[in-house]
Amino acid sequence: MSFLWAVIAGLVIGLLAKLVLPGRQPVPLWLTVILGMAGAIAGNALATAFGVRDTGGIDWIRHIFQIGIAAALLAAVTPLWARRHA
Repeated sequence: MSFLWAVIAGLVIGLLAKLVLPGRQPVPLWLTVILGMAGAIAGNALATAFGVRDTGGIDWIRHIFQIGIAAALLAAVTPLWARRHA
């Protein structure tokens, strides 16, 4: 079940990262999910490093880190993907 939750979290974080970035990203959904999962893992590590991973209530800072890292990954991969499939 944890793998299923990781895929769902990757999907949500990846789609939110696509919303944050301006313009269109011609990246397939499966790559968006993978980048979202990578952003979630790296965002959790960054939140742990800053000591804000577990707070009372909703962990907004951790989620912002996750989405921000996923957006940076998506911004880095989009030109490579577009050039490869042009």
